[in-house]
Amino acid sequence: MDKKAERIQTSFLNGVERKALVWLAERQPRWVSSDLLTWVGTMGSVLIALGYILSHLNVNWLWLSTFGLIVNWYGDSLDGTLARVRKTQRPIYGYYIDHTVDGINETLMFVGLGLSPFLNLYIALAMLVVYLQLTLNVSMNAHLKSEFKLTYAGLGPTEFRLAAILLNTLLIFIKPWQQFERVVVILGKKVFIHALDYPGLVILAILILIFMVTIIKDARYYARIDPMPRRKEEK
Repeated sequence: MDKKAERIQTSFLNGVERKALVWLAERQPRWVSSDLLTWVGTMGSVLIALGYILSHLNVNWLWLSTFGLIVNWYGDSLDGTLARVRKTQRPIYGYYIDHTVDGINETLMFVGLGLSPFLNLYIALAMLVVYLQLTLNVSMNAHLKSEFKLTYAGLGPTEFRLAAILLNTLLIFIKPWQQFERVVVILGKKVFIHALDYPGLVILAILILIFMVTIIKDARYYARIDPMPRRKEEK
């Protein structure tokens, strides 16, 4: 990148979250580094996946996923803030590590959710693909127009984590929802619908809509600043 990309963060909780992260960063022991926090975030993703998978045995394993979401937020959100507070930013190394680990974390979380008894794996994988496409779009814009957009429609990773925590809690306490199951026939095949399949389809539709609007908007922007060359008139 020729210049540092501008961070654009307009989520509903951005103001409060930013103050909380700075407060936490200022109180971290010296031995806590940004790299350590990055791997703490990954450990949170592992806990999320394990909790969802183990919920086959008992729904209360969802508490582990909820704890993992908090750990993931702590590590993933605080690593960059710590570097900025301590003025130890490493733009190239940090960009590479952060985005590489983000891809690993997102894969762990979505696949773990898809392996739970509550969400169809195909829906979870579709959500993962669209989410990764949005992440790819963010990376391209960071290079092409020095804009690092972290939120869409007022929603960012923190809001999605809170939504997951809310759904986990409702699943634990609402037994009829845990046991929800319907059978529908699609293309002549029976498909079992479980507790999170309908919410998952709604979230998937929202992600697809956000992605389509984003690429249309970005394509128009790039077409405007990089117009088609005019053909030279033939002599």
